[in-house]
Amino acid sequence: MEVKIGVQHAPREIVLESEQSAEDVERAVAEALSGKAPLLSLTDEKGRKVLVPSDRLAYVEIGEPAVRRVGFGPL
Repeated sequence: MEVKIGVQHAPREIVLESEQSAEDVERAVAEALSGKAPLLSLTDEKGRKVLVPSDRLAYVEIGEPAVRRVGFGPL
């Protein structure tokens, strides 16, 4: 699952591939924005943790990864 995180006062967004479900990511974002958690903590598919202070979150985009196509067939 691809997750894009916009951070205030940062010129680039954070993009990571996570094995967490969309519901788990959404729950973590909701907890961070409600003040229950001081950090948004997500784990990427390689096991690395990404921590973002919840007061610096601009947006979080949750989406499915694009399927890579191989070959020259019709799209």
